[in-house]
Amino acid sequence: MAQDPDPTVELTTARGVTRTLDDWTTSFHLALTVLPGRPEAASYVRIGRRIADVLGGSDSRPAFLVVGNERAARRVLGSTMDEYLCFLDPEGAFVKAVGLAKLPAFVHIRLDGSLASAAEGWDPNAWDDAVERLAKEMAWSRPLIPAPGDPPPFAGWNA
Repeated sequence: MAQDPDPTVELTTARGVTRTLDDWTTSFHLALTVLPGRPEAASYVRIGRRIADVLGGSDSRPAFLVVGNERAARRVLGSTMDEYLCFLDPEGAFVKAVGLAKLPAFVHIRLDGSLASAAEGWDPNAWDDAVERLAKEMAWSRPLIPAPGDPPPFAGWNA
């Protein structure tokens, strides 16, 4: 069950910058599209990009988090890894800290490090609700979820 994460859990970007969750949320909320490090997860990158493109100018920091190393992340994200903020979670420390059971997932962490929302698996309605809450908190527009061409609902892979 999703929970407030430990603020001392470390997140490392694909470029090698490591900071605690508390540091990453000093100025911005985190809006994470969390994907497993398996090639099949690439079909959810489009959704994360849509979220990042719409909410990127808000007071949130949209990003991808891949459970795996840089090679696994590259297989999933492709060129997206160079265009957006991406975190690597090779040991699944962040996923465990938040208590995620299924991936893909959408996670919103507030400035105070608390979990605002989490949608596990590809449940378009749950993702839409979570993103809508984030957009309202940011006083921002929200992306269309689901959109034509998105994958069908999927319970997800075990985290």
